[in-house]
Order: sequence, then C-alpha cells, then structure tokens
Amino acid sequence: MTVEQAKSIVKPLLSEKRWTHTKNVKKMAVKLARRWGCDGEKAAVSAILHDSAKELPKEQLLQIFADNAIIALDAPKRPTPVWHGIAAAILAQTRWGVQDEEILSAIRCHTTGKPDMSLLDKILYLADMTSAERDWPGVEELRSLQMQDLDAALCLALKRSIDFVNDKGGTLDPESVAAYEYAEQHKRPPTSKQGG
Repeated sequence: MTVEQAKSIVKPLLSEKRWTHTKNVKKMAVKLARRWGCDGEKAAVSAILHDSAKELPKEQLLQIFADNAIIALDAPKRPTPVWHGIAAAILAQTRWGVQDEEILSAIRCHTTGKPDMSLLDKILYLADMTSAERDWPGVEELRSLQMQDLDAALCLALKRSIDFVNDKGGTLDPESVAAYEYAEQHKRPPTSKQGG
C-alpha cells in the first residue's frame, strides 16, 4: 500500500481534527524514521492508518473483533481506549490488503506499546505522542529526547502514558505495563559525556 492509497482510504473516515493529527503523526514518523534509519514509506503508511478506527462507534469495533476473532485475540477484554489500534490493524489486514507484519504491529500497539517493540513500533508510538498539535506538559522534552536516544524516549513516553491513565483513574492495559518494564530492562545505559 502506498501513502496516497492509505490517505484515500482513511481521510473520509476521520473528522478534520483527527485528520490533522494523522498528518502530523505522519510528519513526525517520517522525521524519526530518517533519524533512526527506518523505512520512511512504512513509517508514513503506518502513521496514516494508525487512527483509522478511532472514530468508529464501540458497537462497530466490537463487530470487527467478533468477525475477526482469531486475529483480534482478547481485544474486547482490554480497556476501550486501546480498541481503535487493534481494530485499525485488523481493518488494514482484512479490508485494505496490508500484509506487512511490521506495519500491522506498529498500528496495533501504537496506543499501548508492547514488550520487545520493533524500530517501527517505537517510531509510531512516539510520533503519536509528540505530533505537532500535542501540547501536554513535558512534550517538548520528549520531542528533544527522541532525536537523541530513542529507547530512553520510549521509556519516558510509556511511563508518562501509564501515569496519565492512573491519574485519570482509568483502567491500565496490562500490555502498557509489560511494554514499560521490558523497555526499562533493555534500554542502553547513557553514554558518558566528555568534558563539561
């Protein structure tokens, strides 16, 4: 699937605000892909598709899971705010012909993360949190960090996301906790700086 094909599918499904977010995520994903040596086309396609199910009604998301129970796995048992990523990956695979496992994985885990994330998974997760319209406290720090140390940025982003859900009294997705614990255990130690 090309970026243009993805746009033609997704744009009609989204409100103007959500489409603006999607375009911003694409720009950030391509920037991060360039910085970290990831396929820019894959990053762009993943970003365009990532929120394709975001504005679908709950009943429609549940129907997508029911119709695709084998690949939906336990999606209906997970917190509803994470459903759209799983549904978007299912739609990409079953309706729009995306067979690239890297793209499908990045779309599926863009809200929660997961243990042992691929480079593309990390890029889409971070691009979604740091896209141009985001203005939460600390987003500038994360934008800067993700250009210096992708793994440290991922750990910070996962922690912020977990804290946000906890602070709001929401239901935490176990995958987010597992992703954070894995990322913390596997991040590289910071390189020592000379002089100063």
